[in-house]
Amino acid sequence: MLAAAEYLRAHADERTRLEDLARSMGISRLALLRGFKRVLGVSPAEFARQQRLGRFREKVRMGRVTDAIYDAGFGSSSRLYENSSEVLGMTPKKMRTGGAGLVIRYRTAASPLGRMLVAATDAGVCSIAFGKDDTALVEELRGRFPKAELVQAKADTGWFAEAVEFVASQMSEHPRAAKFPLDVRATAFQQRVWKALREIPRGETRSYGEIACELGMPKAARAVGSAIGSNPLAVLVPCHRAIHSDGSIAGYRWGVERKKKLLAVERSAKTQQKH
Repeated sequence: MLAAAEYLRAHADERTRLEDLARSMGISRLALLRGFKRVLGVSPAEFARQQRLGRFREKVRMGRVTDAIYDAGFGSSSRLYENSSEVLGMTPKKMRTGGAGLVIRYRTAASPLGRMLVAATDAGVCSIAFGKDDTALVEELRGRFPKAELVQAKADTGWFAEAVEFVASQMSEHPRAAKFPLDVRATAFQQRVWKALREIPRGETRSYGEIACELGMPKAARAVGSAIGSNPLAVLVPCHRAIHSDGSIAGYRWGVERKKKLLAVERSAKTQQKH
């Protein structure tokens, strides 16, 4: 199944017939369908669609929307528009301009892990991040959404307050559940990896290889690491629970010391619960 996925990824700009792909692998069309969904969690058609949309997102930043549509493998603009809103979250025109027209409100606050930023669209929270100071946090947000309108929220209320309280509670013996809505776009594979992270019990860790095996993709540890590194929701998607196979702690986008602190608190809470 990994070979089939790699083929679809490499030929995202082409229309691959499922029958031809199955024949090249020496299996039936039905076996390919079932095996692909079991391993990757989506159908070959959905996987291919995700790849085309991902390619479109990259190409549209470098040129005209029309050229990107065809270069990414969409036969017409209508085919793109049928698929774009669900995954891209904005129209192709807005994507080309880096999200121009999108309003993102944010607040910075103190937390047990240092300065943090919470950002949200009208649909939900799109970012939870830590940084050395407020300026660095806002600049990082601007890097993710270069053409969106960033507006500092007037008060720590609603989703902002809930997110700040959620993060603070994770450093205690009684963590809260996140009840605020999210507005994060991700590929099908990223969604599977992030879901696997959220299923790791508090106080435990998993290596990238172990997560890959749990997903039925034992050779995809590097891809898993990449998906973990792209997580925009610190603590809520607990990427700090992913470690190297030798047990070493590294590779946390918000700083290794924060990762160590989070893990220490979680392990301590788990130990106390046993007594």
